[in-house]
Amino acid sequence: MSRPVTLFTGQWADMPIAELAPLAKRMGYDGLEPACWGDHFAVSKALDGDDYINRFRELLADNELSVYCIGNHLAGQAVCDRIDERHKATLPERIWGDGDPEGVRRRAAEYMMDTARAAARLGVDVVSGFTGSSIWHLLYSFPPTPERLIEAGFEDFAARWNPILDVFDEVGVRFALEVHPTEIAYDIHTAERALAALDYRPAFGFNFDPSHLQWQFVDPVAFINRFSDRIYHVHMKDAATSLDGVSGILASHLGFGDYRRGWDFRSVGRGDVDFQGIIRALNRIGYNGPLSVEWEDSGMDRIHGATESVRYVRDVDFPPSAQAFDAAFEE
Repeated sequence: MSRPVTLFTGQWADMPIAELAPLAKRMGYDGLEPACWGDHFAVSKALDGDDYINRFRELLADNELSVYCIGNHLAGQAVCDRIDERHKATLPERIWGDGDPEGVRRRAAEYMMDTARAAARLGVDVVSGFTGSSIWHLLYSFPPTPERLIEAGFEDFAARWNPILDVFDEVGVRFALEVHPTEIAYDIHTAERALAALDYRPAFGFNFDPSHLQWQFVDPVAFINRFSDRIYHVHMKDAATSLDGVSGILASHLGFGDYRRGWDFRSVGRGDVDFQGIIRALNRIGYNGPLSVEWEDSGMDRIHGATESVRYVRDVDFPPSAQAFDAAFEE
C-alpha cells in the first residue's frame, strides 16, 4: 500500500485555502498539511466552536483530501528565539504584541499549546513545526564559547517546551520538530541532545526533512536510522549544492534563488537528495505516514513544480518486501 502524498501549504499562504484545496486535488495530491498562517488553518477559530471545524472538514471532503498533520512553524520559532524585528513580519499581531521579547516568547508558547488543542479537535495527532533556539547565534565559536552557554541553551529549550508538551500529552498529539538550521536541533548530534534535554519524552519527535540535512553534508538516511522511533512525519523536499570555489556553504548572505549561492532548494527529484535510499529507510523502520511535499524552488513555477513533485513522489515510493528474494531456495 502506497503512502498518501500531501502538500504542505506554507509556501502557498498567499492563496486562500478555498482555492488551494481544489488546486491541490487537480495537481494529484491526497491531502494537505495545512499551515497555521494565511487563512489555511485558524487555530483560534478551531477552538471557538464546531462551525469552523465542520466547514474545514467539508472543504476537505468536497475535494477528496485528507489531513494527517498541522504545521505551525512560525509561532514555534518564536518560543526559544532571540526575538527581533524579523519576527514581526512572520507572527500574528496578537503574538507580536508590543514586541517585548519575553512577552512574544510566552504568547508563542501559548499559541503552540492551542495548536495542539486545535489539531486534536480536527482529529489530527501530529503538529509539525520549529522550536527556535537561544544559541543558534553561537554556531561559530568565536569569541570562544564556554560549554556552559550551550548547555544553558538546551536547558532554556527544555524549560520552555516541556509545558507545551504537557498540553500535547493531555490531548494526545505529538510535536514533530523539523530539524533545521536556526532550531535547537539542526543535525544528528543536536537532535540527540534535544531529546536528552527533554528526558526522551514521547510527545517530542521529528518531522524528517532531508533537504536541511543534505546541504550540511549530513546523511539523511543516517538520521532515519538513528531516530527510527522518532520519525513522526516526513517532508519530501530537495536541495542541491553548487560549490564552485567562489561560493561557500554558508550562502554568503545571498538570497534563495541567487545563482551565486553555494546551495539552494530544488523541486523534488531535481537536487542531490537520494529519495530511493530514504524510501528504503522509511520502509525499514515501518513508517506508514504521509509523504508531504514542501515545495521550494525559486527558479521554477510552483504549480509546475508541485505537480511534477507529486508524480515523482508516487514513482519513487514503493512497499517493503514481505520476504527475502532468495527465500524460495531455502529448504
